[in-house]
Amino acid sequence: MRLPLAALLAAVALLGAGCGTGGVAAGGNTQSGKSLFVAKCASCHTLGAAGANGKVGPNLDEAFAAMRAPGSDTHFEDSTIRQVVADQIKFPAQRDEGVNMPANLVMGKAVDDVAAYVASVAGTTSSLAAAASGGGTTSTHGKTIFTSSCASCHTLAAAGASGTVGPNLDQLKPAFARVQRQVINGGAIMPAFKGKLTAAQIAAVAKYVASHAGKK
Repeated sequence: MRLPLAALLAAVALLGAGCGTGGVAAGGNTQSGKSLFVAKCASCHTLGAAGANGKVGPNLDEAFAAMRAPGSDTHFEDSTIRQVVADQIKFPAQRDEGVNMPANLVMGKAVDDVAAYVASVAGTTSSLAAAASGGGTTSTHGKTIFTSSCASCHTLAAAGASGTVGPNLDQLKPAFARVQRQVINGGAIMPAFKGKLTAAQIAAVAKYVASHAGKK
């Protein structure tokens, strides 16, 4: 998802003015919401509390930090933030062709869980501090890196990943060098991971993908 930050803030303002889709998102399970966020959203969004430093979509800590300031004109309750997140999951803003967030990455109760989790942490002092420290995984284990950085966009049975934004890796069999180059440089809607992952991490995830892709 490449929704400009200003557009996300506008969505918050509209909802605060009573222009949402109707009804505040139900309170969800934040523990389940965190797991779902890491699996489905973390590779595109920054959210320090989740160890996520995705750069494709809006930085959720920055987007909601202003809404945390008590007494300010932009202050919103967690229930409002929950509804903004739920609405974006169900009806994502379509801005840039080819890099839009697909609708319904999660559905049903999972929407409430993710919305509740994001509303509980996004823009908080601790989440902002975690994001500033770099967030993300420090692992050099290929599967761990794939799960945290790639799984929300790609399908790969070996990793239990079912993302639909990028290519289905079960249907491809790329060589190590090609995967490594793609991870470093990005391409199309995929962000470049040079500078976000270390050289060792890039090599590890490239080796993992090259070893497991195309085997289903």
